[in-house]
Amino acid sequence: MIWNLGSINADNFYYLRHLPKPGETIAAEDFNQGLGGKGANMSVAAARAGTRVMHIGAVGLDGKWAVERLLEYGVETQHIHMINVPTGHANICVAEDGENNIVLFGGANHEVDDRIIGAALSEASPGDFLLMQNETMGQEFAARTAKTLGLRVAYAAAPFEVDVVADVMGDVDLLVLNEGEAADLVQALGQPLDQLPIDDIIVTLGENGCKWVSNKGKSEQSFAAYPVKPVDTTGAGDTFTGYFVAALDRKLAMTDAITLAMQAAALMVTRQGTADVIPDLKEIQDHDFDTGPNA
Repeated sequence: MIWNLGSINADNFYYLRHLPKPGETIAAEDFNQGLGGKGANMSVAAARAGTRVMHIGAVGLDGKWAVERLLEYGVETQHIHMINVPTGHANICVAEDGENNIVLFGGANHEVDDRIIGAALSEASPGDFLLMQNETMGQEFAARTAKTLGLRVAYAAAPFEVDVVADVMGDVDLLVLNEGEAADLVQALGQPLDQLPIDDIIVTLGENGCKWVSNKGKSEQSFAAYPVKPVDTTGAGDTFTGYFVAALDRKLAMTDAITLAMQAAALMVTRQGTADVIPDLKEIQDHDFDTGPNA
């Protein structure tokens, strides 16, 4: 089972010809609103990947719809609290080439405290996963508590802050970060990835695939990306992480878990949206990844 300490957002999508330059005003070609937040995205991805996932988080009084949507997608919601603070949201600009930029408002996500986290994790079992991102509070407490209870800790280090990574690093078993975040972490800590006290590190490389640095196994392995034409890259990394941790929770081997996660992310970038359009396991199993969707 996965216990996901994560954000829940309303995602506001603005579809543009190109991303705005500093000082530029540009008209949106289209608009859409849906469920998002790195935490919610990963919870939905993990549930659609075939494992049990309990979300730990908070929404405002305006966020009942988001909890209902998560429940509809198979996520357990008993530890999502409703509080008198606006639900977090993200304003997402998506250009025609699929690139995006995002402005976040944390809202209720920043009201998740140690009491909420502790109450949830007290129900966890040894061998479960704790999954975290950096859009809520309490990661250090959560990681330390989870390790004490015998959980495996997976941390997706985004939005990236080196101090937060340094604070939790001693309790993290699995770190997922992108190429830029990995470079920033190495520079800030003055240590290469293969010398960090973390068993396994996954570095996502966008269209170049990803690499797995196994400090436990003292090895490094690269994985090529699947050829697709991107429509919207928003949520692809979250989809990868949710599928990846879910596959490990289902006892898949690391290489098989990475392959499945990359297939899920490849399908995700061909769609517009976030949590609402994350592919399910059957879609991935039925897809011909040898030729790619645009062959």
